[in-house]
Amino acid sequence: MTMKTMTLAALLLSSAAPAFAEGELNLYSSRHYDTDERLYSDFEEATGVTINRIEGKADELAARIEAEGVNSPADVFITVDTSRLERAKDAGLLQAIESDVLEAAIPANLQDTDNQWFGFSQRSRVIFYDKADVANPPQTYLDLADPAYAGLVCIRSSTNTYNQTLLASIIENHGEEVAREWAQGVVNNMARSPQGGDTDQLRGIVSGECEISVSNTYYFARAIRKDVDGLSDSIDMIGLQWPSQDAEGAHMNLSGAGVVANSPNRENAILFLEYLASDQAQQYFSNGNDEYPTVEGVELSEAVASLGEFNADDVSLSAVAKQLPLALTIFNDVGWE
Repeated sequence: MTMKTMTLAALLLSSAAPAFAEGELNLYSSRHYDTDERLYSDFEEATGVTINRIEGKADELAARIEAEGVNSPADVFITVDTSRLERAKDAGLLQAIESDVLEAAIPANLQDTDNQWFGFSQRSRVIFYDKADVANPPQTYLDLADPAYAGLVCIRSSTNTYNQTLLASIIENHGEEVAREWAQGVVNNMARSPQGGDTDQLRGIVSGECEISVSNTYYFARAIRKDVDGLSDSIDMIGLQWPSQDAEGAHMNLSGAGVVANSPNRENAILFLEYLASDQAQQYFSNGNDEYPTVEGVELSEAVASLGEFNADDVSLSAVAKQLPLALTIFNDVGWE
């Protein structure tokens, strides 16, 4: 724990803490996890600030904030994936903030360069494979486009934000030409048309529809921790390959948040973001939803730790976000449904 996060923890736990121990916080959230309840109740108990939540899909919430304009009651926008955070920034929905706590706790590559959004939990997008049928699984993301894997790959639609950010990271790390060749190669290697969510890509291995799939780690860890229909009973047949370990490392996508541009409770909003960077909140992300903390040194849940150690891509996700428009163009050009 850094000195800055220790200072925050002391603030939240001390009797003198309620510098903001009154008023409210209006949270617009597209996170749909029941385990997040502890995040909210503990913050309320520690600070005396009441959280009012509006929940919905990210794009719907962003459209609502935009429509509400300067009269929006929204204080914090929290959502999943860098692409959505960047769209909110580009639409003028967020504001820059200054926080020594956040600057000290959140690695620079996991926050917006203009301090308009910060990442608070991570998921790695990795390669899974059928242990019995795939002797030499793809070692890198680029390997997924190798003709040797023709007809074997299950992966989600190009409309999926996780895939959009993955392709944007490939553009940032390897350039447009390589990224375009990769996208075309993956389309050529698909075992079926893109369908379903990340768990469905893993179920595709169980059903035999595909032998290789791409999914976020927390879907797999969840199936280890508790029963997931059509997956947990066959989890031992699926191998995990951390991609690009001798190159850029495994791609990480974020769950993150920012203070809304016209926040009526700005100080409470900043305090909430700082709370999300505390060790307590970071452990909730891992224990409750099988995610990786963004703050270094926070203990992982048993299920997440069981996935093993790996090298993560430390590319700036703010820079990756700038490549999203080109990623969408490439997906369209190569016919990735």
